[in-house]
Amino acid sequence: MNTIPKKRWLYAIAGVAVLLFGGLVYAWSVLAGPIAADFPDWTKAQLSLTFTLVMIFFCLGGLIGGLLSGKVKPQVLVLASAVLFAIGFFLASRSETLLMLYLSFGVLCGLASGFSYNAVMSSISRWFPDKQGLISGILLMGFGIGAFLIGKLYQAFTPDTTGAWRTSFLVLGGAIFVVLALCAWLICRPTEQFTVPAEKKAAAFEELSSKDMLKRGSFWLFYLWAIVLSAAGLCIVSQASGIAEEVGKEISGGTIATVVGLISIFNGIGRVISGWSYDKFGRSFTMQADNVAFLLAGGVLIGALITNSFALVVVGFALGGLAYGGVPPTNSAFASTYYGQKHYPVNYAIINTNLLIASFGSTIAGALYDASGSYRNVFFLVCGLAAAGILLSLGISLLDRRKK
Repeated sequence: MNTIPKKRWLYAIAGVAVLLFGGLVYAWSVLAGPIAADFPDWTKAQLSLTFTLVMIFFCLGGLIGGLLSGKVKPQVLVLASAVLFAIGFFLASRSETLLMLYLSFGVLCGLASGFSYNAVMSSISRWFPDKQGLISGILLMGFGIGAFLIGKLYQAFTPDTTGAWRTSFLVLGGAIFVVLALCAWLICRPTEQFTVPAEKKAAAFEELSSKDMLKRGSFWLFYLWAIVLSAAGLCIVSQASGIAEEVGKEISGGTIATVVGLISIFNGIGRVISGWSYDKFGRSFTMQADNVAFLLAGGVLIGALITNSFALVVVGFALGGLAYGGVPPTNSAFASTYYGQKHYPVNYAIINTNLLIASFGSTIAGALYDASGSYRNVFFLVCGLAAAGILLSLGISLLDRRKK
């Protein structure tokens, strides 16, 4: 019998909760502030390496989770993630050396985040074969705004005193463990009896293994698209505080922080909109809309610098957040609709490795600013990357037409 159980939304809520806390590692810039104050001899570059390690081991954890998905239940991976987070935050709270910080937060918490991310995305998405884009957007909204919301709580409840961050880390580690351990039991895959009406099911083009996926031109064009647009997003995120402070010289620090935070808020909104768009209008429209959003964001921010308009900064950050938020759910929906659900856990994890390359976007943006003393070149780069995204998306459309 073709039925769509309402309980799948309960599983989705549990998935959002897991990703909300699992995405806390992305709040490193906020978490690192009090640590830097306690260890003034540690340079920004040394502390930034912690987040680089998080990114590397997040991708590695996702790949390991994908490879294990056919052998262990997703609940096991989420529970393993809970344990790794608890140990990682505990050891980080005891850190007196950079090496300990790297191993605890960078390696253990990075792996933990990758495990929970892959377990949730690869299991909960199977309950929504009729809404692959929307469910990806909803789940990833939790991952996107978790760092912002919990990071704000961390700032609010961490006293500005030496060592206070250590207690906050212990509390965060305990909270993540409890939430993930409780929600793990609702992170499950549907049985073989689960079906949806054929007219509602979003059929994949084909079922491909990772080996076969890597032989397809569509994969490489999309992978490059994910790299250039993720890099464009990181260019905006990494320079947001600087441009807001430069244009808003008379604006208070609190207002500046709120405006920069708009990027995270609209990032979460953009994930849901993009996922819904993928289901409603398809891959080509969604990718090109994201490309255009980045073009507009870059253009508006250039205009903000030229006219010294803080209002344009606000608009540019909102557009940039929406555009950046559109990338992850498109990655997920593309993996499932182009290459199927059978090998989705590994295929999606492979697509996510684009972050390892895209993460250099913030480094390049910083170098451009250092070389010119202006943010204009940074946003010209954003526009250039968006233009490249348009061409790459058109390339995928061309390959699609040749297959028909």
